Amino acid sequence: MKVSDVITNRILDKLNEGVVPWHKPWAGGSWPKNIVSKKEYRGVNTFMLSCTEYSSPYWGTFKQISDLGGTIKKGEHGYPVVFYTWLEDKRGIENERKIPFMRFYKVWNMDQCEGIDVKKIPAAVVVNENERIAMCENLVNKMPKKPEIKHIEQRAYYSPTLDYVNVPKMETFDSSETYYSTLFHELTHSTGNKSRLARKEFDGNCFGSESYSKEELVAELGAAFLMGYCGIENKTLDNSAAYIQSWIKRLKNDKNLIISASGQAQKSCDFIMNKVTGEE
Repeated sequence: MKVSDVITNRILDKLNEGVVPWHKPWAGGSWPKNIVSKKEYRGVNTFMLSCTEYSSPYWGTFKQISDLGGTIKKGEHGYPVVFYTWLEDKRGIENERKIPFMRFYKVWNMDQCEGIDVKKIPAAVVVNENERIAMCENLVNKMPKKPEIKHIEQRAYYSPTLDYVNVPKMETFDSSETYYSTLFHELTHSTGNKSRLARKEFDGNCFGSESYSKEELVAELGAAFLMGYCGIENKTLDNSAAYIQSWIKRLKNDKNLIISASGQAQKSCDFIMNKVTGEE
């Protein structure tokens, strides 16, 4: 059985077990926080903000963003968060009681803003002594038509217009394995570029669309396959399964999409590993 088939079956087993908690495995990429107070949002706000596409953990109100010298990018919309407290109802000392008060207000992610003084945003303080894994390095180095790999921003993405991959620095990740899993995810995205495999789902998609969701499945499966080829998928498979589950939900829980996406992921892995055919 192919390594990719083994990984696909294991991911399907994980999905049947339910969603595994998933987080961005690098410093500054965890739970959403307020840009001014640095406090994490709580309750339903945590989940509402975590389910967005942004990689920065920091959010702020319009006033907070303005006070930091920033502006909101044209066309960006805010996300509602809930403020909940208790008010005193003083209709007489004997009848004094507290009544619940809840209201909504909007916040914007730092990725939606520009002009923010980066010195006022706390830098990542966690530095881990992660080491490079030779097999993973060799796999990356042998990729043909490899995009430039940068470590400038504290977020992970592939830029199709400029054809480069950015991932946070290795020392800011939870582990070496999560670093390579993230890098493999973005490199799998890059294979969709017209200069490589020209993947159909890759062009013209927007966040949350069906084509975008399918492309995310391909990228995460590709990362899981590549980790499997390096023999270290056990340390990241739960995260991959949870990430895949989040996109399957957007596609009406059609787990059969894993099978179709795995074929595209296999082609991407073959390309990255510079294999002439898809044979193991």
